[in-house]
Amino acid sequence: MATPADWKQGQDVIITTAVSDEDAKTLFPGFVTHKPYLRTTGQPT
Repeated sequence: MATPADWKQGQDVIITTAVSDEDAKTLFPGFVTHKPYLRTTGQPT
């Protein structure tokens, strides 16, 4: 996961491209794909 420079606690985080879509489906169910290289999910607890 990664966060933008202006990220604030509680905002969505970015799923890096090092995680495949198949792995992301398991690790981050319900993630959102904005572009093929940009996927976000809620901040994990």
